[in-house]
Amino acid sequence: MMTDLDSEPLSSWKDKALFTPGPLTTSRTVKQAMLRDVGSRDTAFIQIIREIRSGLLQVASLSPDAYTAVLMQGSGTFGLESVVGSVIPPDGHLLVAVNGAYGRRLVRMAEILRIRVSTVERPENEPIPPEVVEQALASNERMTHVAIVHCETTSGVMNDVEAVGAVVRRFGRTFLVDAMSSFGAVPVDWAAAGVDFLVSSSNKCIEGVPGFAFVLARKAALLAARGWARSLALDLVAQYEGLERDGQFRFTPPTHALLAFHQALRELAQEGGPAARGARYERNRRIIAEGMRAMGFRSYLREEVQGPIISSFFYPDHPAFEFEPFYQALSRRGYLIYPGKVTQANCFRIGHIGRLEEADFRGLLLAIRDVLHEIGVPVPLPVSQQTM
Repeated sequence: MMTDLDSEPLSSWKDKALFTPGPLTTSRTVKQAMLRDVGSRDTAFIQIIREIRSGLLQVASLSPDAYTAVLMQGSGTFGLESVVGSVIPPDGHLLVAVNGAYGRRLVRMAEILRIRVSTVERPENEPIPPEVVEQALASNERMTHVAIVHCETTSGVMNDVEAVGAVVRRFGRTFLVDAMSSFGAVPVDWAAAGVDFLVSSSNKCIEGVPGFAFVLARKAALLAARGWARSLALDLVAQYEGLERDGQFRFTPPTHALLAFHQALRELAQEGGPAARGARYERNRRIIAEGMRAMGFRSYLREEVQGPIISSFFYPDHPAFEFEPFYQALSRRGYLIYPGKVTQANCFRIGHIGRLEEADFRGLLLAIRDVLHEIGVPVPLPVSQQTM
C-alpha cells in the first residue's frame, strides 16, 4: 500500500512538523547520530551507555550514590510495566491516582499482572489533590505503593508530584511517577519529592527517537525488589544488575536509538537544561493558546492547570467541521497534530515539544486558519463555541 511518504521523491522529501507528545520533531544532528552501525558489545558503545546513564542522573539532579538509571528496550509503556511488574511484592497493593488515560493504563497493567490495585480519581481536566491520596492511604494501611502521572497527556493537565510525594513519604510508602512527557523539561526536585521510581522515554522532552525507556530508581528500593519480577525480559532488577556488571543490555539493545539519545542529551545541556527547554515549550504553548483563542477556539483546560507539554481544544461548534478532513488538510500542509483522547468531550490536541520554534507554531496557526476557511468554518468561530 502506498503512503504519503512513498509518493514523495527523496530529493524533495521533507519531514512534517510533529505537534505531538512524542514521537516528535528531532534535530538534524540527532538524526545524523544514527547513521552508524555499532556493535552492542563494543567498548565504545558500552561507554556511550555509561554516559547516558550518568547524564540522566545529572538531568534529574540526583546523586549517583543514592540513585541509578536503568535503560529498558521498548516504548515508555514497557518501562512502566518493568517497574510495576518488578518492584511490587506478591502481597503488595498499588494505589493509582487517575485523571486520564495513562493513569487508567497503569491500573490495567496492574490488573493484568494480578497485582492488587485501588484508585483515587478525578476528572480529566482536574489535577489530583494530595488530600485524596492522603485519605486513601489513611484508610488502608496495606497499600504499599503509590503511582501518579506527572503530565497526563490525555488533556495536558499537570499533577503536583512534589505535594503528592510529601504525602506518600509521610506514610512511608513507595512512590512511582510516570514522568513520560515531562522529564527533561519540567524541573522537579525528584529527591525531595521522595520519588523512588521515575519512568520516562527516549522520544519525549529529551528529543531523542523511539526505542527505549529509562527508569531513575532509588537504589535501596530497587535492590529490595530482587526476586519479585513477573517477567523475564522486563525484570528491572536483573536489567540493572546486568548494566552494572558489564555495561551491557541483557538482550539486544536499540543501538541507533541510543546513539541518537546520546546526542540529544548533549543538545539538552547546550540549550541550558530542563529549565531552558521548558521555557521554550512554554513560549510555544502561549503562542498556540493566544492564536487559537483569537480564532475562537476554547481550551479544554483552565490556564492554571495547563502544562507546557500539550494542549487540548474543543471541536468548533459548526456542522462543517470534522476532525479527520481537518487533520488531513493540515497534514498536506506539513503540520501533524494529534486526535483527542479525552473521554467526555470532542477535542483535538496540539503538542508544544520537540525541536520546534516560534516560527513553526505561527505557521501552524496560519495553516489552521487556512484550513478552516477551506472547509467552510468561519473565523472567528461562532459565539456558541466560545460559550459552551
